[in-house]
Amino acid sequence: MHPTTPSFRHASPAELAAALQDARNYTLRLFDLCAAAGYDELSRVPHIATINPPLWELGHIAWFAEWFILREAASSHPAAAQRDSLLTQGDDWFDSGTVPHRSRWTLELPRAGALKTYCHEVLDRTLDKLARADGGDTALYPYRLALAHEDMHGEALLYTLQTLGVGVPEGLLHAPALHVPGAQLSYPGGRIVLGGGTGAGFAFDNEKNGAPHQVAAFQIDANLVSNAQFAEFVADGGYQDGRHWSANGRAWLMLQERSAPRYWQRAGSQWRGERFGRLCTLAGAEPVRHVNLYEAQAYCAWLGRRLPSEAEWQFAARSGQGGFNWGQLWEWTASPFEPYPGADFTPDAYREYSAPWFGTHQVLRGASFATPARMLSPHFRNFYLPDRDDMFVGLRTCAA
Repeated sequence: MHPTTPSFRHASPAELAAALQDARNYTLRLFDLCAAAGYDELSRVPHIATINPPLWELGHIAWFAEWFILREAASSHPAAAQRDSLLTQGDDWFDSGTVPHRSRWTLELPRAGALKTYCHEVLDRTLDKLARADGGDTALYPYRLALAHEDMHGEALLYTLQTLGVGVPEGLLHAPALHVPGAQLSYPGGRIVLGGGTGAGFAFDNEKNGAPHQVAAFQIDANLVSNAQFAEFVADGGYQDGRHWSANGRAWLMLQERSAPRYWQRAGSQWRGERFGRLCTLAGAEPVRHVNLYEAQAYCAWLGRRLPSEAEWQFAARSGQGGFNWGQLWEWTASPFEPYPGADFTPDAYREYSAPWFGTHQVLRGASFATPARMLSPHFRNFYLPDRDDMFVGLRTCAA
């Protein structure tokens, strides 16, 4: 796990101010890496379904903070803002709820310099307003929401750099730790309450109102599946043997020319992987990354095991038993993304955060090396489409 860092969920005004500045500095640093590779121009960015043009990302991040903090919008409804944007066409350009993904390459956006000025102005006004806010959860909610939003988009920008093959300075990344694979942890099971959004502080809407849940006894990997372990599956013809794959996995595999995880390349007896535009020899003890849900399920089936449910994952992460190592890569679970069983789900102010994705996305738990430490929580539910493999995502296996 990451070193202990104050969570954004309970951050005080002073902690929020420092974190908001830190997040904005990081956003601008990543954008500058995109710009240095020419990707600050919309026309130079490939049309890829899993990324946004970096110029649009830059404006959207600042617009979101302006919307909820400076414009005091009570929700993400297009008419909810109490005042106009600093940008004449800000809503027409950067409202992700009304601007379709495919259209973001054709917008007449301001140049990078003008959007950076907008970013600085929004942050300056945000920090000034925060300095006068009281320390209650209601008053701090929009600041915590904007910080979480920027942190998540910062990680997405790093996915974009990986997808586009843009180099990243070594000091910007913290490589996942190397672990000796094979260690197993056993848990007796018991009763837990899924989620954690019932007390003070910030919680996402999909974490709230979790009902008590009974977890049966289970065994789970202490560490993520490694490159060496996954290479055994590849060497055994795992991608060619349809018996290991679900029906949806076989359908996905039929459309691919894939015989190993994304970015893997054979180099003699070794595997090499592409990391931010550079090829490197894959360390056997490093967690395998860039595998989608179908690949994760197939590996588990080949091994005679399965993915953990999110209830099992949360049980292990919160048990207090040592040895459960998480926070290196996001982890696929066996759980579809839905409201918690028995939960009375109600969307929060950011109405489009969860509800549109119920039933189509899969839950991931944990965090990655690219996730700011202030975002870490055993309650956090990430969610992606099953075929996504551009994220920093891996897996661990489980059994009854």
